[in-house]
Amino acid sequence: MILRTTLSALILSVLAVAHGGHEQQPVPDDADWATRHMIEEHHINNFDASAFFNLHDYDSSNTWTFDDLMKTYGLKDRTTNHIAFAEKEKAINSVIDLFDKDRSGTISFAEYLIGSGAGIKLPDLGFGPGHHGDDEYEYEIHHFEKFHGDGATEEELNHPEDIEHFRLHDELEAQQEAQERMDQMRIVEANIPGKFRRG
Repeated sequence: MILRTTLSALILSVLAVAHGGHEQQPVPDDADWATRHMIEEHHINNFDASAFFNLHDYDSSNTWTFDDLMKTYGLKDRTTNHIAFAEKEKAINSVIDLFDKDRSGTISFAEYLIGSGAGIKLPDLGFGPGHHGDDEYEYEIHHFEKFHGDGATEEELNHPEDIEHFRLHDELEAQQEAQERMDQMRIVEANIPGKFRRG
């Protein structure tokens, strides 16, 4: 399994380099959801079912769980917070039902390959391309690369997306600094309410 995971990772990295690295590739109009996801979210436009499965097998367990599929479809991303969990659950269970032949509630590597070989495709659930990177990654591939690039100056980073991104950075930094100040404070016993003090 380690060899399979390593080989798939190597294949994906070679494909990414061979197909232009970080530039956004055009998405064909007739692209299925997995192809659209790979191009828009990973900048990879040439892959097979094995490589797709392994890239989205986040714990290398050889199985896609409900949570793995929630992440792959971007349903754990904050941009989908407005969607009711019941709606997300129903959609992900419909994906599992397509491939899960042993009715385990998961999709194994073999089940996905067999299903893909039989022409079963991951459906477009209507929730977007599947944002599953952290905020930094998503900003980088969906905004910075498209509108700025490596030579961008600080003055050019003035789009609403840039302003929001750096506002979040400042907010997180302020929270971290506040926590560090709290961590350095001495405990003053007189400030502890009596009910929490030892007899």
